[in-house]
Amino acid sequence: MERDPLSPLEPGRILLEDQELAAEEELWTDDPGADHTGWHCVATAPFPCPAAGCDFVAEFMTAAHLVLVWEERDDPNLLRHAQRAQEVGRRPRVVAYDPSFGPSASYYAWEAAGRPVHGIRAT
Repeated sequence: MERDPLSPLEPGRILLEDQELAAEEELWTDDPGADHTGWHCVATAPFPCPAAGCDFVAEFMTAAHLVLVWEERDDPNLLRHAQRAQEVGRRPRVVAYDPSFGPSASYYAWEAAGRPVHGIRAT
């Protein structure tokens, strides 16, 4: 069904127009003032970012190049992610996070933000 572009929209419908997408990609960040020192993270064997053309190499479980951290060492989600890293041969170890590891993000803040990532490995 064609619609006259000048006719009013019906309630509950929107008109989509061509829009130019922003070319610059921004990585998600957590609260920049958050101090996760002493929280827990999962150190792993180094692995490359799966995004095409990205040369970032992670040594921790990351999301959008941020070290994911959990407040509790025995958090079920931390343990689940460590188990998954073990299954793919990344030799995970739960360690206390230190800012020298790089920028961090709370796992739960990352989850609440919709679990943004920088790249996804092609299957």
